Amino acid sequence: MDTVELKSLFLFESLDESHLEWLNTRGGERTYAAGERIYREGDPAECFVVLLSGTIKMTRRVRGGAEVEINRSDFRGAYAGGVLAVVDEEVKTYPHTLEALTPCRIFSLPVVDLLEALNEWFPMPMHIMKGMSRGIRTANERVAERERLAALGSLTAGLTHELNNPAAATVRASRVLRERLAKVLGELPADLAGTSTLSFLEMGDREEELGDWLDDRGVANPWQAAPVLVAAGADVEWAKNFEQSHAEDFAGAIDRLTTVLEIDQLLQEMTEATTRVIDLIGAAKQYSQMDRGPLQRADVHILLDSTLAILAHKLSGVEVSREYDRGLPSIDAYAAELNQVWTNLIDNAVSAMDGHGKLHIRTFGDDTYLTVEIGDTGPGIPAEIRDRIFEPFFTTKPVGDGTGLGLDICHRIVVDRHGGDIRVTSRPGDTRFQVLLPITPSTCDD
Repeated sequence: MDTVELKSLFLFESLDESHLEWLNTRGGERTYAAGERIYREGDPAECFVVLLSGTIKMTRRVRGGAEVEINRSDFRGAYAGGVLAVVDEEVKTYPHTLEALTPCRIFSLPVVDLLEALNEWFPMPMHIMKGMSRGIRTANERVAERERLAALGSLTAGLTHELNNPAAATVRASRVLRERLAKVLGELPADLAGTSTLSFLEMGDREEELGDWLDDRGVANPWQAAPVLVAAGADVEWAKNFEQSHAEDFAGAIDRLTTVLEIDQLLQEMTEATTRVIDLIGAAKQYSQMDRGPLQRADVHILLDSTLAILAHKLSGVEVSREYDRGLPSIDAYAAELNQVWTNLIDNAVSAMDGHGKLHIRTFGDDTYLTVEIGDTGPGIPAEIRDRIFEPFFTTKPVGDGTGLGLDICHRIVVDRHGGDIRVTSRPGDTRFQVLLPITPSTCDD
């Protein structure tokens, strides 16, 4: 294309002919058919593009993979592409997808050339824009962290209030119901333990033996009665004694007893399940630190356990071991933010192990620092990228699976907020992150 058309665009109208010629030699015109993608979100941000004619559409991916339109334009001179990469060199990829809605003409310039031109032609404005970009990004990230924690606390407060009362009522009702049913159907025999401590194989053998014995005595549905009786601690010897004391109607007595035991076991299961819900509610409260001041005296072991409880759904295939030094003191800390650190480190460890392996959590300390070590048996972090893992937006996960902010957030919470340190050692099968927190509070800011 010629420099006359470039100068007609508002972006370039103040440039002299030599600058226009420079742009024209480094960039060039490209055409796109309707519906054709110009670039994709997450791809390396290599080009800066300016619309010459046609209509373009910007979209971004949201959670779940759907694309949402965020802008469209037919304005001649509208620009997009690696704009952020020009003023912030840590931004490496396109933040959105750009598509041609109608046939389009585009002026495309490599980002490296645009960066060279701006640094050479307008050095002072570039310094200012880069500084502003870094400041805005840091501020936005910190505000976003606080907003997420506040949102989590509000959500947890509402959910726990709604869940805790009915869960507690269910536990109370199940206990009373067991007492009432015992009066109606009869108390359980005193010589039954109520629960069995047998292994799975031993249970199977005893059920088969007792089922055969009941079948020989003419008991209806012996193979349904036997598992219930064995689960309560019964065996053939117990059944013989029970037969002697209920000789007039042994089959009916076994049937009634089986019903009572089955109801009792179901109520016990319901009580245990509801108690588990109450425990999870308590863990959620502890995790979000709702209704508590941000800076507080905290026991890191309680924080770690609440985080593990919240992440239990991700740990089903992982062997978790804890090696806690319970003699360590509590520390002044932003507890909810430390929970975010544990969450990011544990989540990364589980992801590195592909959901299967061993997660080891250890605490130890000295007179100066309390240390939390989180280790995994994943493939390890390659030596060539180990020095970069705490950089913002750096990630080894596929596009869409990670933002590259998790470890950066951890670093800022531990180092900037708590005056501590975070370290990593890694080799195949043994990666360890160590979070060092000062025992004597000194640098926690407001």
